[in-house]
Amino acid sequence: MAETREAARERERPEVQSVQQAWREFQASVRALLPEEFWEHRRAAQREALLAVRSLIDAALERLEEEERAARPKRVKKIEVE
Repeated sequence: MAETREAARERERPEVQSVQQAWREFQASVRALLPEEFWEHRRAAQREALLAVRSLIDAALERLEEEERAARPKRVKKIEVE
């Protein structure tokens, strides 16, 4: 039986919760130090990186599909002409 995320969170030890809280506070303080424009550019850069990875995956899929098409025997159908 799989344990739900909520149940797992309830079972977490207090020291784990303390570290998680400290991490959230650290993130908030870093976010406050940097201008909003930085975060906008960071998000756009992250999006572009994901799009770049997507293009690599698309190209790899196209290559595989082309190899599969090339490996298939070509069907030749004889057409009788009168």
